[in-house]
Amino acid sequence: MWPRFFPVFPERASTMAGRVDALYFFLVGVSAFFSILIAALVVYFAYRYRQRARGDIGQPVHAGYAVEVLWTAIPVLLTMVMFFWGAGVYFSMGSPPSDTLDIYVVAKQWMFKFQHLGGQREIDELHVPTGRAVKLTLASEDVIHDLFVPAFRMKADIVPGRYTTIWFRPTQPGTYRFFCTQYCGTKHSGMIGQVVVMAPADYETWLAGGTGEGSMASAGEKLFQDLGCVTCHKSDGQGRGPVLQGLFGHQVQLANGQAATVDEAYLRTCILTPGGTNVAGFQPIMPSFQGVVSEEQLLQLIEYIKSIATTALPPQPQGEAPTGPRPGETTPARPPQGPMPKR
Repeated sequence: MWPRFFPVFPERASTMAGRVDALYFFLVGVSAFFSILIAALVVYFAYRYRQRARGDIGQPVHAGYAVEVLWTAIPVLLTMVMFFWGAGVYFSMGSPPSDTLDIYVVAKQWMFKFQHLGGQREIDELHVPTGRAVKLTLASEDVIHDLFVPAFRMKADIVPGRYTTIWFRPTQPGTYRFFCTQYCGTKHSGMIGQVVVMAPADYETWLAGGTGEGSMASAGEKLFQDLGCVTCHKSDGQGRGPVLQGLFGHQVQLANGQAATVDEAYLRTCILTPGGTNVAGFQPIMPSFQGVVSEEQLLQLIEYIKSIATTALPPQPQGEAPTGPRPGETTPARPPQGPMPKR
């Protein structure tokens, strides 16, 4: 922990903080060394090769090939060390382990809204346990935001229309500030909050005392029913859309001949702008829910589809689905007019 009487750097409160600091100090050290060396040589050469008498003309100096190779090789080696070291840290920060605690984050002017899988919600405050890898999936409702936790050395841009993921593993209990570091409007400076890192037992107690109204998956299932999605995506394979059970994480063949992996980004596109994601063997009758579901509801729908990913995937129809309704069935449900009420 950095001395509190000399708080030049924030505390190190995650497993990644030490690696980021080591790389940073190496870059600063190399830059400082060569800056001092070059400045000293400039002063030395200015004095050593000064004009000693009026009319003196300097003689050309030819350095040997060994010197030229040396002053070329050393910077190349140093830059390669910087590149591979930095790439290692970057890929580690972008590759979360498989046993993460997943939390969804929705940024909007001017707050951060956190949703736990169990249904607990927080605004501008996040509770997490020590020693557990935490993965954040971030989305924006309006403009570009940025989540920065200095003590974790963690920073991620939140871009509208796409999901960003980042992870961290807290190492010690405490309260750590976070900020939006991307100018996002007139109240940007007030878009701050705190991460409360707790001992695992205290975190379980906090979860038990939460005010969640059911899990995200259950909220997504209810929304799935309310929007009429079940009309086409039937679990018996007889609907007009592909079966969603067991689909997440697998590849699907699209009508345009391409293949796509069913992940969060693909599901988001299917729900909001389904035109280019039509699965082969099905008619392009999926309506757009753009403006009908909020970012939070969209994440709930995705979490519900992920929750049924372990269900066995029934065989998908190979031919084209009929365009009209089957006997005794109604036409596909369309999204309700007007925005859905926020939950």
